[in-house]
Amino acid sequence: MKGTFITFEGIDGAGKSTHIAAVARRLRDAGTTLVSTREPGGTPLAETLRGLLLNTAMDAMTEVLLVFAARRDHLQQVIEPALARGDTVLCDRFTDATFAYQGAGHGLSIDLLNELETRVQGELQPDLTLWFDLPAEMAAQRRAQARSADRFEQQDLAFFERVRAGYEARALRAPQRFARIDAALDRDTVARQITAVLEARAW
Repeated sequence: MKGTFITFEGIDGAGKSTHIAAVARRLRDAGTTLVSTREPGGTPLAETLRGLLLNTAMDAMTEVLLVFAARRDHLQQVIEPALARGDTVLCDRFTDATFAYQGAGHGLSIDLLNELETRVQGELQPDLTLWFDLPAEMAAQRRAQARSADRFEQQDLAFFERVRAGYEARALRAPQRFARIDAALDRDTVARQITAVLEARAW
């Protein structure tokens, strides 16, 4: 793949979605051709599956199979063609979220997730993952102020603490691609952290 793949990760309420548009504007202003997308979602099929995932009760195994089904279509229809063209892809969540939410959060086997990851995406991994790290209690306060909760956001504090630990574990496994963003700080300071990471990589 010739393009650059950047993902944005973090527990619900960490504020990552707020900064994706700003990063997209920055890169476009610099002359970068890019695609901004999200998971689950990004294609008509994956958006349909997203609706089911966010609003329909199901067990953890069903949930993870739907997540990877949506990801497979997203990869084939959007991400891989964009990277092959040489575009930059910005994605709001990717497979790290699955290991954090369905793995650490719901307790699904990491071996199972590794197998699904390999089957669905082969060796493809992001070039950079911006991890918006925030204490679970602070994230809950932000979510309560911002919007009504979907099925994932209705989980208790202990669940989100496990999810945060899951992200930390993924970051420790791939320190070369993870950049931790302290999402507890104010918006401008968070934006400066992101800018520093991008500039360090000459992006």
